[in-house]
Amino acid sequence: MDYKIAICDDSESDRQYIAGLAAQWAASAGCAGQIALFASSENFLFHYAEKNDYDILLLDIEMGAMNGIALAKKLRQENSAVQIVFITGFPDFMAEGYEVAALHYLIKPVSTEKLFQVLDRAAGNLQKAERRLQVTFERETELVQLSKITYIEAQKQYVVIHTESGEYRMKASLSGVQKELDEFFFKCQRSFIVDLRFVRKIDSSSVTLKNGARVPISRGMAQKIGREIIRLF
Repeated sequence: MDYKIAICDDSESDRQYIAGLAAQWAASAGCAGQIALFASSENFLFHYAEKNDYDILLLDIEMGAMNGIALAKKLRQENSAVQIVFITGFPDFMAEGYEVAALHYLIKPVSTEKLFQVLDRAAGNLQKAERRLQVTFERETELVQLSKITYIEAQKQYVVIHTESGEYRMKASLSGVQKELDEFFFKCQRSFIVDLRFVRKIDSSSVTLKNGARVPISRGMAQKIGREIIRLF
């Protein structure tokens, strides 16, 4: 599989160093890594507006007018699949990574071994994101990418598949659909399965997703969901 990797850092020496490591990783992994370098968040967004197909973003935090956290928040508004890795000399922002579902934090200077491990994880996540669920509705069949599904709801003999762009209602059981999902899906209540990639906030009775939707959860489930998110991300 080929990967498009963006490196955004206002230090030219750091950009070149990380780009060299990323190229080594791609060669060792036997894949074609297309690597693009950006000196600022604004520069990245200008190019991203034309081609929003980057798979992995290696992102500095302390940069100019728009820092890496602000860039990641803006990016996450429309892209839940891109693997964001913060590379920084300052660990103070680590708590904010939860909000943008950052894959990992790497502290400068970055070691070859640690960057390779994180890129391996990113590649694994991207491969899982390619998996699709066969959805049959109104005599039509469509393959829906798992990474686009926000949550699934049981309604008697039907399930409703909620996605970023709409919803599908098909005759099936929730348990049957669950068998077709990946590890990012969590059964949070008898009638609901939520995609943990989209969870923005957890409280005692529900989770709030990045699109503002609220999904009910069972009593005592909040801590389990939190632990599972920490394990996966």
